[in-house]
Amino acid sequence: MSALTDRLDAIRGEGRSALIGYLPVGFPTVERSVRAMVAMVDAGVDIVEVGLPYSDPVMDGPTIQVAAERALQGGTHIVDAFTAVRAVTQAGAPAVVMSYYNPMLQYGLERFAQDLVVAGGSGAITPDLTPDAAGGWLAAARARDLDTIFLVAPSSTRERLHLTVAETTGFVYAASLMGVTGERTSVGAGAERLVAATRAAGAPRVCVGLGVSTGEHAADVARFADGVIVGSALVRCLLDHDDEDAALDALRSKTEELARGVRRRT
Repeated sequence: MSALTDRLDAIRGEGRSALIGYLPVGFPTVERSVRAMVAMVDAGVDIVEVGLPYSDPVMDGPTIQVAAERALQGGTHIVDAFTAVRAVTQAGAPAVVMSYYNPMLQYGLERFAQDLVVAGGSGAITPDLTPDAAGGWLAAARARDLDTIFLVAPSSTRERLHLTVAETTGFVYAASLMGVTGERTSVGAGAERLVAATRAAGAPRVCVGLGVSTGEHAADVARFADGVIVGSALVRCLLDHDDEDAALDALRSKTEELARGVRRRT
């Protein structure tokens, strides 16, 4: 068990789903991004995904891409993600890093895992890494009791679901629809079926991301998922306001809206 699974199980015991918030470290600056993550925790986010900006994001939609590009232009480095993780855990929430595989590989898998542990992180989400190609990362993470979080999608076969569930710890990340991240008018209709299929494959915890942007969306997904993952709608709060106080006010307001949504689960 990790801080992540402990928190998810405790929240399930409350009869609700967890709110998981994503922000990329380094946007608009490292310091401001860290303060924004802490503000999310204070406003009701249960778990934080610390995004590691990458120049070739295959999963990220336009909102997150813009923020990541600006973060990279500002000189954001992998070590800044560990700074953010430390701040989030000190604020009282479990933290996981969401990273594409190449930065982890270039940094060194053993070094990445060790620095994540030292920072207090629970694990990593690797959107472009499949379990059958993750031998090096699985070994480094398991040696340090870090959660290895892999993704499933509506296109995942039964065989792929079983393979992913077998190698995933923490929670399985269920992408609610095909495509990239972003704010949408509705969550994919197949999300509930995907969660059910993933649980049938043996997953004890399944959290849903992609397309959740309102309290109504959060309440809908909270009916059937262990966690509701929100990224673009939160990043948008920082993109729309150059003034830090205004950005944080918008971020807190959106977080509170989403937190009310996950707490409406019946």
